[in-house]
Amino acid sequence: MKPNQLKRKLEDGAQVFGLFCSIPAPASVELAAAAGFDFVIIDTEHVLVNPETLEHMLRTAEAVGITPLVRIARGDGSDAKEILRALDGGAQGIVAPCVESAQAMRRIVAACKYHPQGMRSLNGGRPGAFGKHSLAEYVVHANQEIMVVPMIESLAGVGNIEAILEIPGVDLVLEGAADLSQSCGMPWQISAPPVQEALLQVQHACARAGIPYCAIPRADGDYAAWHKRGVAAFVLGDERGIAFRALQAKLNSMTQSEG
Repeated sequence: MKPNQLKRKLEDGAQVFGLFCSIPAPASVELAAAAGFDFVIIDTEHVLVNPETLEHMLRTAEAVGITPLVRIARGDGSDAKEILRALDGGAQGIVAPCVESAQAMRRIVAACKYHPQGMRSLNGGRPGAFGKHSLAEYVVHANQEIMVVPMIESLAGVGNIEAILEIPGVDLVLEGAADLSQSCGMPWQISAPPVQEALLQVQHACARAGIPYCAIPRADGDYAAWHKRGVAAFVLGDERGIAFRALQAKLNSMTQSEG
């Protein structure tokens, strides 16, 4: 397992930028790395990705030097094997959607970490170089490098944020304003005061706990506002949306110039 460069940068207080990879193809990861992103979050919550493709995407991340995280389908910690397969495939961290309780957070950490921090099932596969080196040393190294990232996407998660952050092993907290807006009863009204106040509540709790908070700027001024609050980690959307807007703008520029 290579050193987790994202984790090192966060520990150093450096600014980092990530991207959701929603197109199930290694080229998606390669493009993000070539563009200069620090990390990718390969999405298996909203996207159908077969296991072999996921492993190839993780292998590509290793080859091009970008930190790969995998967003799993469940955030309640009920499927430890889903987490296990992503990590055994080479993921350097797990993003858990819609974490709502300390109990769920504890189960997720336990599934991500080997003893004594957790009970991740032992295996001498890809991350351990198939047993090329000491596997007893590998499990210690893996516990140091694997990241655990809960997404807070509901009012229940916001209300329990202090307890969630008390669970040892949380490395980064990612906001989920879209689903949070729905939890507030106002779908896609991300800029509405109740949604923004909930995001701030989570960010303030992270600051008090000394855990980095990751924002997703969506509107003009969002990045500057979060940066002013001391946030240094950002996810800039997913490559599908970015590609769509670029393609649409290119087409519009051509048709308008002809007019």
